[in-house]
Amino acid sequence: MVQNLSHVRTWIFDLDNTLYPPSARLFDQIEVKMTAYVARALDVPPAEADRLRATYWRDYGTTLAGLMDRHGIEPMAYLADVHDISFDVLTPAPDLAERIAGLPGRKLVFTNGDAPYARKVLAARGLSEVLGEVWGVEHADFIPKPEARAYDKVLGDAGIDPTAAAMFEDDPRNLVVPHRLGMRTVLVGPEVPGDHLHHQTEDLTGFLARVLQQFDGGDLHS
Repeated sequence: MVQNLSHVRTWIFDLDNTLYPPSARLFDQIEVKMTAYVARALDVPPAEADRLRATYWRDYGTTLAGLMDRHGIEPMAYLADVHDISFDVLTPAPDLAERIAGLPGRKLVFTNGDAPYARKVLAARGLSEVLGEVWGVEHADFIPKPEARAYDKVLGDAGIDPTAAAMFEDDPRNLVVPHRLGMRTVLVGPEVPGDHLHHQTEDLTGFLARVLQQFDGGDLHS
């Protein structure tokens, strides 16, 4: 069931594993690069670097946030390195682009990656024209979701009213604050329990098609 989203005028999309399917395994490449970067920067063996990568992601929201807090790592050099990957695994998504284009109001990306990387992903998916507004982790002063300060910074700078916004995410942790702020929350991925999740779907394109019915005079609860 898609509850009424007809009041939404700002549509906020996460990037990784949200605007492309997890089956693309793009993040596998990034994790390899992150582990190698941590090993070099901290002069630790690969196994320890991989442990730190995963631990910082769990505890801080991103590996970068942990590296900055614990080790003073310079963020842009790190981001440029770990996002130097192949995007050949991504394919254009014209149906998704059409659905996003049909949503009324403002459409944007808010990601824990940096904006240059996000734009490469959007280009590979054929979504650049419909999602031209990109807010990366650098715009949040490198504070990652799910930190409340990240949302405060981006929503404030972007002039977004959260009570007229919806957020699409693959990580349920990152929807806790949006729910508290009054957004409609949509988990894009396997169903998990959570009172902060208004909607859950593994088919973003199909979900948006049902949302669009609300603006075409269709059934608000189809």
